[in-house]
Amino acid sequence: MRVGEGLLDLFFPSKCPFCGKLLEKGALLCPECQRELPWLTGEEALAQVEFVRDCVCVLRYQDRVRQAIHGYKFNGRSAGGGAFGRLIAQAVTDRGISADVVSWPSLSPKRLRQRGYDQARLLAVEVGRSLALPVLRTLDKEERPAQSGMEGQAERRANLLGAYTAHDPEGFRGKRVLLVDDVLTTGATLSECAGTLLRSGAETVFGAALAKTGK
Repeated sequence: MRVGEGLLDLFFPSKCPFCGKLLEKGALLCPECQRELPWLTGEEALAQVEFVRDCVCVLRYQDRVRQAIHGYKFNGRSAGGGAFGRLIAQAVTDRGISADVVSWPSLSPKRLRQRGYDQARLLAVEVGRSLALPVLRTLDKEERPAQSGMEGQAERRANLLGAYTAHDPEGFRGKRVLLVDDVLTTGATLSECAGTLLRSGAETVFGAALAKTGK
């Protein structure tokens, strides 16, 4: 262990991203969360999303999972991105998804300025690190009303229609792209992004999310 790492552990000990309890060295989660979180397994971990070949999710979006993601996404708790990304990477490995590059649904410039960081990008960077894959920005987004304020799939799809454009298609043309996001709700965002990438030359688009809503 390097001296710097030891000092960081001493003054800034790791905490469970879902409940805030101090963690044993090297642990991603506390034992209680490891046992009690609403993990998705088997077929329930999969989601059907148009234009996406295979989409896997880690957790059900409820209770402390919802609270943790909300804090990560809106309250500046970006440190949780490391653990969240590694959980996603494990789900991708377990599913046997084989990609060439990792990417994410980019925030619009205005939303990025407001939030200060792109939460999906942080997840993608950690997934890429865990899977030893390059992380590539593939999409640009224009400003639209927030999806979180919309309930129905039709409304969400209409809001996103044409919102994304390909960013430097030469970087992903002919490649299998893994799109990483925090929450899968109706699948409208992932579908719009995947369709844009496929029309711009991607061979295949896979999806992975930390959590999904619904049954």
